Amino acid sequence: MSFWESLDSTRPVLVIGTSGLDLIAAPQEPLQVGDRVPARIRTAFGGVARNVAENLARLEHEVRFITAVGQDPEGHYLLEHLANLGVDVSLSRVVDEHPTGTYIGLLRPEGGLHYGVHDMRVIDALTPDYLKAHEDAFAQADVLFIDANLSPATLRTIFRLARRHRLPVAADATSTTLAPRLLPYLDQIGLLTQNHLEASALLGQTIPQDDFAAALRAAQALVARGVDLALVTLAEFGVCYATPYLSGHIPAVRTEVRDPTGAGDALTATVLFALREGLPPDEAVRLGTAAAALTLREPGTVVPDLSLERLYAALGAP
Repeated sequence: MSFWESLDSTRPVLVIGTSGLDLIAAPQEPLQVGDRVPARIRTAFGGVARNVAENLARLEHEVRFITAVGQDPEGHYLLEHLANLGVDVSLSRVVDEHPTGTYIGLLRPEGGLHYGVHDMRVIDALTPDYLKAHEDAFAQADVLFIDANLSPATLRTIFRLARRHRLPVAADATSTTLAPRLLPYLDQIGLLTQNHLEASALLGQTIPQDDFAAALRAAQALVARGVDLALVTLAEFGVCYATPYLSGHIPAVRTEVRDPTGAGDALTATVLFALREGLPPDEAVRLGTAAAALTLREPGTVVPDLSLERLYAALGAP
């Protein structure tokens, strides 16, 4: 049985991973080394797993989210915001040792990410013992989503618990340095999302952003290693996807780019949503590109009025 055929949308999605505060700077003039330039700076809640959890909640799917935040106002507001959206955050940890995670993104004046830095030490509070103590969450869930920020020891525990409870796993490769943490578990991952650089890190080869054939081969190579549905995102060049039965390239939806932060997370969440609603993989990925396009137009990380109707409208459906 394929990953998407085993899903049951009457049960909650279990999301485990990072959350934090995003600070995004969009320069209004060309960047100069050693100089200051005017910029538009915005803050919003972020983190790969948190963004996926919020997108799923806005698409009206039941979500249980396990993360770690600091004992500070940012952490409390972040959990309160998700709880107000209906996300169950009762198993998330609030700790004293580290502040709530922070991501700082510097965009290029023409759009797109120039540099990104983060402090996500707080996620180490999600220890193997902590997750073992909450094994019931695995037993009650329909599907698990993780990001690769989790420590290798924690990932080992998560995949062991997922196997024990026959829980399908979706994952995001997160970054080129973190993506290899998922290599031991490819044959347990039903849905894997990565950009071309993360796919390059996983496969040990260079995949240019504008080379559809190379990206398609990369997705197929990941399927050959056990992934059920592999997505390789190519920014403005769209998405290549592969399953054991079909593969293809879906162009990006043309749109204004205000802020790229969170677009990939919206795509992943929407693909997962669509698969849980019974849509075939190619249609699910197509809807995911619509979610990414809508997010690119937003100044924040998540579209506040995300809905199935808006997704189809973005695709130009009647």
